[in-house]
Amino acid sequence: MSESALVDITMLSPNNSGKRKYTLTRITPHCTAVNISAYRIGEIFQNKQRNASCNYGIGNDCKVVLCVPESMRSWCSSSYDNDNRAITIECASLNTHPYEFMPGVYNKLVELCVDICRRYNKKRLLWISDKKTALKYK
Repeated sequence: MSESALVDITMLSPNNSGKRKYTLTRITPHCTAVNISAYRIGEIFQNKQRNASCNYGIGNDCKVVLCVPESMRSWCSSSYDNDNRAITIECASLNTHPYEFMPGVYNKLVELCVDICRRYNKKRLLWISDKKTALKYK
């Protein structure tokens, strides 16, 4: 599968596990806990010492950065199983609880999720707000 046509910037991260071990069945958004641009998200995940990455990042400028190709496992959710099954999307957010996404970032996240679902022929997208429940979902 090719990457999203919504990508504005490509800054590939060395922080990944190579090819996925499982079929893609999830999309996992994650907050940056800081209000930064897509380019800055890409810069952060290019650092090998960071030991973290994502497939896509959405910055406060509403641009999308590709960090790890969809065919590869990113290091985003602290869950081996989840990261092998999910396209992970790091989203610029406020830096205080509840780490809210700005409306433009949220809208771009929805647009990217729709694009992913269409390309993988997924007919519905289920939102699970509780992290423990979401990570266990089959």
